[in-house]
Amino acid sequence: MARTPAPDPDAAGALAARALGFLAADSERLGRFFALSGLDPADVRAAAADPAFLPSVLDYVLADEKLLVAFAEQEGVSPDHVGVARRTLGGAPTEHWT
Repeated sequence: MARTPAPDPDAAGALAARALGFLAADSERLGRFFALSGLDPADVRAAAADPAFLPSVLDYVLADEKLLVAFAEQEGVSPDHVGVARRTLGGAPTEHWT
């Protein structure tokens, strides 16, 4: 099986930003993200300045297979690519999403 090539950090960050947009495009998805993350809509801008924020968005997407598949399909990438992008961003994974 072919490995998914690692995106550069800028491309991985852009994918994470698009994942946030994907969540924001649906009020139910966004509401669940806010509920599980403890964020308030007013806090998103400040949170986005934290280098750990975008990786945590990908952690959230990766923790829900249906969400992951839907996002990957929208982006035209494999679900594995999302995981590789997350690893490219570095840092410890956020494991409290469920």
